[in-house]
Amino acid sequence: MPKVDYGDARVVSTKTESIMVKNGKVEEVEVSKSMGFGVRVLLDGAWGFASSFKLEEDNIDKVIKKAIEIAKASGLVKKKEGVKLAPVISAKGSYKTPYREDPFEIPLESKIEMLLKLDKILRKAKDIKVSESHLVFEKINKVFTSTEGAFIEQELLVSGGEIKATAIRNNELQFRSYGDYGGAGYEFVRGLKLLDNAPRVRDEACELLRADPCPSGKQDIIIDGDLMVLQVHESIGHAVELDRVFGTEASFAGTSFVTTDKLNKFRYGSKVVNVTADATSKLGLGTFGWDDEGVPAQATPIIRNGIFVGYLSSREDASVIKQKSSGAMRADGWNRIPLVRMTNVNLEPGKWKLEELIADTKDGLFLQTNKSWSIDDMRENFQFGAEFARRIKNGKLCEVIKDATYTGYTPEFWNSCDAVCGKKYWKMRGVMNCGKGEPGQTMMVGHGTAPARFRNVQVGLFKK
Repeated sequence: MPKVDYGDARVVSTKTESIMVKNGKVEEVEVSKSMGFGVRVLLDGAWGFASSFKLEEDNIDKVIKKAIEIAKASGLVKKKEGVKLAPVISAKGSYKTPYREDPFEIPLESKIEMLLKLDKILRKAKDIKVSESHLVFEKINKVFTSTEGAFIEQELLVSGGEIKATAIRNNELQFRSYGDYGGAGYEFVRGLKLLDNAPRVRDEACELLRADPCPSGKQDIIIDGDLMVLQVHESIGHAVELDRVFGTEASFAGTSFVTTDKLNKFRYGSKVVNVTADATSKLGLGTFGWDDEGVPAQATPIIRNGIFVGYLSSREDASVIKQKSSGAMRADGWNRIPLVRMTNVNLEPGKWKLEELIADTKDGLFLQTNKSWSIDDMRENFQFGAEFARRIKNGKLCEVIKDATYTGYTPEFWNSCDAVCGKKYWKMRGVMNCGKGEPGQTMMVGHGTAPARFRNVQVGLFKK
């Protein structure tokens, strides 16, 4: 075999359990296991990748040879300068998600029993026509090694669940949901207090049927922490992925307006906007010990006092801008090549109390929980919808509003942010289904958020 410039291998074992109850019946009980390995090589400035579920020695040799053949083929169409990697200190070590209760050791019967109880509570209203309760657990074991001397073992654990109630009356449909996912054990599910929240979810779904529609025009809005997750994810997280900026990952969901000439110069938001990509955050779905290139987990400043200061990057992309990798390369399985992915992209807490922020708002909307979203492929223009909203009048929460939407242009929108709530209101939340790449990869990421206020935002339909 020819000598490669660089090579690494990942052996990944994944176990997943998914349980769903719908309308009083057990809809799904799925337990799946997967194990295999992937080999990545860099030869004469071009990448090659191959994978297999067969871990026998002779097959491993075949996979390595195939990866080298692919690298040679890639070299025929590579850019003149070829791929270069930013330096990294090769590590030997291990990491394990901290947890108290292994969800795979909790009896299946007790999980189903809880979901059936939830379903029964959700259906205690005549307008509720669809009730859904869901639990998901995943354990990922990884071994990473490289020609630079790295040898890393990791065990990552994810637990969580959600409930949803759909109300229908007179051909109108409204729904309300609640739930979350975290890097933790079954104790995370207990902490969600799904049984305590089920009556609220049910009643709010029904209340939406009687609610006033969203007004149209410019208003101040306060976005609750659970909806801020989407705002940060779509208009900041994806926008600062450096492979999107360079156009090397563009076919699935576009590129980005945050070009390299903006680094350390561009005002992304107001002075109260501070964002950090932190792969060390407690409970984050983007938390780990090392990424899939062996780069250690770290906290990377993205926005400081409104100024754009950093990217999510790989060793390859970081070398182009003469920086070190931010440790953001991850693959969603053994048979996928790593891509630049969000870790935990967090909106740092401010100083406001939520009740004081509402009291300080004369006229506006308080928006909760994502219902719909749309954003262009440059991450500039967006429209997001909320499941549940309340009108704010003279500093007080008033009537419920349904079908609330708001629209913005990313830099203008973030510059309209004049307040972020403090640590008491800040919470890490999980996103299980972030899509990117072709073939598509689904990644779990995290966002720490708190409620925030934005001034003079277009809500509802545009008025001429």
